[in-house]
Amino acid sequence: MMKQDIRVEFTSAKKPKPDPHDLAFGRIFTDHMFVMDYDADQGWYDPRIIPYQSISMDPAAMVYHYGQTVFEGLKAYVTKDQEVLLFRPEKNMERLNQSNDRLCIPLIDEELVLEGLKQLVAIDKDWIPKAEGTSLYIRPFIIATEPFLGVAASHTYKLFIILSPVGSYYKEGIKPVKIAVENEFVRAVKGGTGNAKTAGNYASSLKAQQVAEEKGFSQVLWLDGIEKKYIEEVGSMNIFFKISGEIVTPELNGSILEGITRNSVITLLKHWGLTVSERKISIDEIIQAHRDGRLEETFGTGTAAVISPVGELIWNDESLVIGSGETGEISKKLYDTITGIQKGAEADVFGWTTEVASLSETK
Repeated sequence: MMKQDIRVEFTSAKKPKPDPHDLAFGRIFTDHMFVMDYDADQGWYDPRIIPYQSISMDPAAMVYHYGQTVFEGLKAYVTKDQEVLLFRPEKNMERLNQSNDRLCIPLIDEELVLEGLKQLVAIDKDWIPKAEGTSLYIRPFIIATEPFLGVAASHTYKLFIILSPVGSYYKEGIKPVKIAVENEFVRAVKGGTGNAKTAGNYASSLKAQQVAEEKGFSQVLWLDGIEKKYIEEVGSMNIFFKISGEIVTPELNGSILEGITRNSVITLLKHWGLTVSERKISIDEIIQAHRDGRLEETFGTGTAAVISPVGELIWNDESLVIGSGETGEISKKLYDTITGIQKGAEADVFGWTTEVASLSETK
């Protein structure tokens, strides 16, 4: 694929910046966005950064009817030295193409899209909030745009990257959450789209999440779709358990999303000399470990929260309180280390961060 120049059109009407101390998640968007088009004759073409704006599409666009779409999520951070950092963005581009392949969407040039992402962040770097716990959320996504009511892969697509300043996932600091083990609905099955980051996975999870929230739970713990026995994910995050000193996480099996934070956590734990196992783990094993006093910690991992400690699991009306309902030592250390690396406060021994720009630079 020939390298393409990214053209830039700056906005003539900048929007006011929000109060960094009063930010919700995903409600406010910056001045610009990255766009690129695809058709079967030209391939991916016309990469551009333009003013953030609404888009117009034919009502028959295939994304509306058959859900052919994929997305990613990552963040940009400001260091104490006013540098703008991304955390492992190349892994997001790699996973985007994995999702593309599963959804029959043409593969992107990962280097080109990452360069467009960097340029976009550099242009809108003044939108990155600097208050404690805040960041700039980055959402790349692709939609099928061909107007055709037929079950087939589209011949045209649009790729977008939009930016949103976001507050801390935890308003009062990192706190353990209460989780319901889901025994009716399933998130995904092997051979389905569970290992792709596609909209349908999240739409199908809403009912279980709604029921759980009505009962006072923060999230649901998903079991496998065949036997409803083996643990897969928690909400939209990967899940880890510390049992008798060993840290266990479900192995990637075709229905579990390969989280970038998950991969980072495994790398860090091994670096610290801890025993980490990726294997099948049943809810029965977790219940027995709790009854035996061997279940020491449980936490979820993902881009939005980084680390989400689990203080209590509910299974068939049985309450499993973990670590007295407090944040565990490993959960806290992982959260502090990863967020420290992301913000440039911790040594990046793995080369995970990418510098985009300095806030002192001019456009």
